[in-house]
Amino acid sequence: MSGADTSLHGWKRELRATLQLAWPLILANLTMASIQAIDTFFLGRLGAHELAAAALALNLAFALNLIALGLITAASPMMASALGRGRGRVKEVRRSFRQSLWLAVTITIPIWLLLINAETLIGWLGQEPELARDAQVFLWGYLWSTFFFLLFNALRNFLAALERPGWMLLISISGIPINSLLDYGLIFGGFGLPALGLFGAGLASTITWMLMVGAMLFVVLRDRQFRRFHLLARLWRPDWPRYRTMWALGLPIGLAMGFEGGVFSAAAYLMGLVGADELAAHAIALQIAALSFMVPWGIAQAATVRVGIMAGRGDKAGISRAGWTAWTLGVGFMSVMAIFLWLFPRELIGLFLADTPENAHVLALGASFLVVAAIFQIVDGAQVVGAGVLRGLHDTKIPMVFTFVGYWLIGIGVGAWLAFEAGWDGVGIWTGLAVGLAIVAILMLARWMMREKLGLTQPR
Repeated sequence: MSGADTSLHGWKRELRATLQLAWPLILANLTMASIQAIDTFFLGRLGAHELAAAALALNLAFALNLIALGLITAASPMMASALGRGRGRVKEVRRSFRQSLWLAVTITIPIWLLLINAETLIGWLGQEPELARDAQVFLWGYLWSTFFFLLFNALRNFLAALERPGWMLLISISGIPINSLLDYGLIFGGFGLPALGLFGAGLASTITWMLMVGAMLFVVLRDRQFRRFHLLARLWRPDWPRYRTMWALGLPIGLAMGFEGGVFSAAAYLMGLVGADELAAHAIALQIAALSFMVPWGIAQAATVRVGIMAGRGDKAGISRAGWTAWTLGVGFMSVMAIFLWLFPRELIGLFLADTPENAHVLALGASFLVVAAIFQIVDGAQVVGAGVLRGLHDTKIPMVFTFVGYWLIGIGVGAWLAFEAGWDGVGIWTGLAVGLAIVAILMLARWMMREKLGLTQPR
């Protein structure tokens, strides 16, 4: 076989491997995002005020949960590299998983303390007192889901590292009907349950995540291919060197993810300063954009594993193929989504909010936000996959700096200026987000292209 044929065969093999790992991760991401989308759908039926209050609550919780998620994500490249090396892989994977659970417990407690005092925090951020009060009502039911969300994702990282995400997909999909039924029952009083409104929506999410964790634990403890790792053995045993290593690797990941998710949360609070209608429209438009984002995010998660495995083997050509394959898939998909959002913004907003005279202004605002969102779809895909491939090389600190500069110094700065000084209002905030995403995408791509010169592909 010629060298060219061998190279082509390698690319085809990598494409198959990436897709095989990515598509269950993508669908699992979509189903997880759907849980929040379902909350948005039902709360939209309560009214724009309730939707705006829940948006403040969810954006605060989302930013905090993303930091925690990034922290435990450190286990993913560590487990993948151990599997790539092959030596003592069962013990190494178990130790990394165990410490990811320790990290989940560690980070959950301060998050709960913050969310318990969310009404005060939201008030300090200049939001209307009624919205802050109702946001706290939602969080009394929702905040407990943080711990179960992190446990689910720790188990998910384990299945992804083994390139066996099928069970994760099935369990994630099951969460959609469960959350839908619980939302209907606990928000509106269906099926003989009490009508709890905003509190019921938050409680429905907590119960859904708890049931999904229970199902995942059942699988990893009973399925033969996972049982041999004895994941829950000696959970109480400390492993301080690995714990510190995971903090060092995971904290930059968490901060980077928090900077990214937090910038959208900050945008929501800026929207609240513009007006309640703008905040409600932002919540819907962001939910739609988040659903499309789940695809490149899943590809990025697959890329972390594939690049990590190749790095563990010391295969520089394999690292290149894994990274560029994922980048092409992620950017290609988001290019298609950009066209879709550009062509059908009003129709997409209408899926979440009834087309009534009192909602006409919110619908129009949401459609205008989606037009801008269509523009940043492409760079959003590029930056998340760029972060994923660098994560596979254990490169997390500099990408964290990229996200801070791009999102907070540039994105929020430009968005706030356009909104309040140039008079663009909500569209200005979304334009700033697009600019920030573009800057981060360029920086991530440049660092990936310089990986060998920077020594990122050296064996670890």
